Amino acid sequence: MATYCPFGFGKESFEELCRQYSPSQWSHRMSADEVIKAHEASLREGTERARSITQTLLNVPYGEGQREKLDVYVPTNPSLEMPLVMYLHGGYWEALSKEESGFMAVPLVQKGVAVVAVDYDIAPGGNMDLMVSQVRQSVVSVVQQYAHISGVYLCGHSAGAHLAAMILSTDWSQYAVTPQIKGALLVSGIYNLLPILSTYVNEPLKMTEEVALRNSPGQLVPQMKDSSCDIVVAVAQNDSPEFRKQSEDFCRALQSSGFRVTFEDVPDTDHFSIIERLVEPDYRLTQLLLKMMNRT
Repeated sequence: MATYCPFGFGKESFEELCRQYSPSQWSHRMSADEVIKAHEASLREGTERARSITQTLLNVPYGEGQREKLDVYVPTNPSLEMPLVMYLHGGYWEALSKEESGFMAVPLVQKGVAVVAVDYDIAPGGNMDLMVSQVRQSVVSVVQQYAHISGVYLCGHSAGAHLAAMILSTDWSQYAVTPQIKGALLVSGIYNLLPILSTYVNEPLKMTEEVALRNSPGQLVPQMKDSSCDIVVAVAQNDSPEFRKQSEDFCRALQSSGFRVTFEDVPDTDHFSIIERLVEPDYRLTQLLLKMMNRT
């Protein structure tokens, strides 16, 4: 037990911390094992449907790595200046892929929005620094390949919300382009990695405190420069108290730094259904994403 308790937690506090960072333990719909299986099935089925009824460009490389690839879902009649949403999947940095990440494309593509599902090297094959570097490079690649888009919008769930927030904290002077990221929908994310150093989540990641600090978006808000970006921080009603606190704290930090940010507490959802429902055109978060593009 002590192997995963670098901050000296006792057994009870360690077990409670693990429970707080186990989203499947908090669903009211079904058991922990069942909700994870149902979530994966829902994302997979949604992605298969999106691939069957939309135009797609699959396995588009954004780097040389085996998983450095994108899937692009294109509107039937794309405009020269269409908005583009990049989706970053969850899975606690160790599960899922772009193969389950096109599920939310249909209602967006039908409104003339291109959707890009991003793959990256999950743990244990990939570490946190690599994943952050990859998703940043994916944005650069998309901007270079699709020069006529009206702007980039990020959407990430759970670990993907963390990675999207890390994209927002990027110093683009180190890259070939400066992407115009106009908005971000961050759903049930983790923005301070320090607490998970002490849980089972870090076993495949093997993060040190130094790695966790430099990859914690909540620590990086002061260096985020583009306060014109429209940000929605969303959390599920039935997310754990710690997940909810992470979102609330990050939202407050953004507000304090002058960002245009909205906090969305989504009723009747858990950590999984909050993102699964993006397949619904009339769902609150689907509508917020579309309004964000109309506003900017």
